[in-house]
Amino acid sequence: MSDTRAGPGAGGRADSTVARVAVTPEAAAVIRSLRATHGPLMFHQSGGCCDGSAPMCYPLKEFRIGQRDVFLGEVEGCPVYIGGAQFEVWQHTHLTLDVVPGRGAGFSVESPLGVRFLTRSRVFTDEEYERMKHEPPPRRGPPE
Repeated sequence: MSDTRAGPGAGGRADSTVARVAVTPEAAAVIRSLRATHGPLMFHQSGGCCDGSAPMCYPLKEFRIGQRDVFLGEVEGCPVYIGGAQFEVWQHTHLTLDVVPGRGAGFSVESPLGVRFLTRSRVFTDEEYERMKHEPPPRRGPPE
């Protein structure tokens, strides 16, 4: 599984920033394939629209990031955001993007492949949570 980092050291370099999002090798392979077809991509983890709370994958410029959306980090060079209200509930949770057979929402670009992305989660460890207290909060809104 690949960890990515949000904030200073973004891109997976070894530093003290706690990773908020990661990707499984299987999902990373699907992302690389989709990127070859669709170009730059992004993910948005919503809190209930369309396919429940599944992560949705879009071509980079086809989803508008709102001011309350929270940037979690990058996976395979793709920014990952979560809705602001959902972040308030999940802020103590590390998210891992995975892929499984099946068909998810028609809006997400992996849908025609017969697979769908899903989010696996775990609560941050006590050590991670302690380190996060000394980090700036994640960025909200679209990139500047």
